[in-house]
Amino acid sequence: MRVMAQMSMVMNLDKCIGCHTCSVTCKQAWTNRAGTEYVWFNNVETRPGQGYPRRYQDQERWRGGWTLNRRGRLRLRAGGRLKKLLTIFASPVQPELADYYEPWTYDYRTLVEAPLGDDFPVARPKSLITGADTKITWSANWDDDLGGTPEHGHLDPVVERIRRESEEKIRFEFEQTFMFYLPRICEHCLNPSCMASCPSGAIYKRVEDGIVLVDQDRCRGWRQCITGCPYKKIYFNHKSGKAEKCTFCYPRVEVGLPTVCSETCVGRLRYLGLVLYDADAVTAAASVTDEKDLYAAQLDLMLDPHDPAVVAAARAQGIPEDWLTAARRSPVYRLAKTYRVALPLHPEYRTMPMVWYVPPLSPIVDLLAGQGHDAEDRDVLFGAIETLRIPQEYLAELFTAGDTEVVARVLRRLAAMRSYMRGVTLGREPDASIPAAVGMGEEELYEMYRLMAIAKYDERYVIPTAHVEQAHDLEEMGCSLDFDEGPGMYDSDAFGEASGRPVPVAVETFHALRHRQTGDTPVGGEDLRGRVNLLNWDGNGRPDGLFPPAREGDR
Repeated sequence: MRVMAQMSMVMNLDKCIGCHTCSVTCKQAWTNRAGTEYVWFNNVETRPGQGYPRRYQDQERWRGGWTLNRRGRLRLRAGGRLKKLLTIFASPVQPELADYYEPWTYDYRTLVEAPLGDDFPVARPKSLITGADTKITWSANWDDDLGGTPEHGHLDPVVERIRRESEEKIRFEFEQTFMFYLPRICEHCLNPSCMASCPSGAIYKRVEDGIVLVDQDRCRGWRQCITGCPYKKIYFNHKSGKAEKCTFCYPRVEVGLPTVCSETCVGRLRYLGLVLYDADAVTAAASVTDEKDLYAAQLDLMLDPHDPAVVAAARAQGIPEDWLTAARRSPVYRLAKTYRVALPLHPEYRTMPMVWYVPPLSPIVDLLAGQGHDAEDRDVLFGAIETLRIPQEYLAELFTAGDTEVVARVLRRLAAMRSYMRGVTLGREPDASIPAAVGMGEEELYEMYRLMAIAKYDERYVIPTAHVEQAHDLEEMGCSLDFDEGPGMYDSDAFGEASGRPVPVAVETFHALRHRQTGDTPVGGEDLRGRVNLLNWDGNGRPDGLFPPAREGDR
């Protein structure tokens, strides 16, 4: 048993109101710069919907994640090393800009500086890629709040899978439709397929806390990681030529602060905590034959921080005592392993994702209350679990690889918590039969309620700080603040970056080539930092490192 630590997150979907505050604050902190206009490390999707990028869950098309070969061993769905080598210069299995959206700004300068005339000036939308006028047709939140569900809901890959079994399961008539919000970040998986897909070895999983990062110095822009990630949470910076992804705000986590998306969440639906897992058992857990067994296998990977044997093994691996204390207090471990109400997103991808979700229950409560029932009554709630407005099959396709029994068990526990606490709040005698009906005790159910409903700041975010003696080991080059294309490196004025006059990528490339062709110094005289950019090299001069040094006997 090799014990390792993993920073993880749980999101309670019952609390998400779809305000997108997490997306905006993450955008401002990490991707508010040239080259990342279309990049959203954190986005909030409306379900049912196509997601961002469109239909990212369709792995028959995108070939992300892992699958089992004939021998029962894990292999990348996109192919092994030979196929990666053959497609290294042109990987067609990845989203295009149209699958995200063409980012735009507005011509604000024309709006505020137009001379007096008969017509009122307007701020036309301008493409941030080409600089030309554009028509806004889609974006990251285009189908927000069922805006396009009647017309486009059938394009949701999860809906498609359910409809193959029964055409009547998902219908989009107004009186039968449903929706909920699904915030998404990088899953920081235990078995990341993006890391296995990278030819340069630029993607790595930190030993100390399991956060998956991209080394910007080693990244060569092959974009195989984009293909390999089934959640499509790795993006290509078209200006720097590097891959970028969610960093789990590791500079904040190292000093004990929550991620930006967690800190600013209006609904307080995010929980951060440390979990311990057996690194030696990850491959076996991800290789179980039946996809419906993957959830249980992933739970088995999470080790009990109260177990003396686990604690002894963790100490032997050099995990500090205060980290072990944080693992014992972890809200993620309690919600996922102790109470078993948090589920992983698409475990069938076999990446062992470490961002967990508590499925939503509120729509059934609203429906029952609208029909005149006591929506919190035990018998009413338990009886309605099987006929949820959000079909169990839909939730199961998202969180349990289609196993509706697990989803039903989670929803019954959530319903029991509501019904039990309703009685306590009204001053009634606590009904012990309610938690007993879902396999829990009264004290355990109340503790789950405290954590999910009224937990304080230090209960929701249990983050051990980095130690001074580990400071050198925690120095990373994956942060976008550490290289020339980082935030704050470009001018901005009162109307925001570019101010309606974006510099197209093609124009930048043109100027770079013209400078090299007309300059007085050859390419070799420029400071290329040991790199050769073959895309922009015009043959003028011979950069250092382009060819290996000649040996004495070759002359």
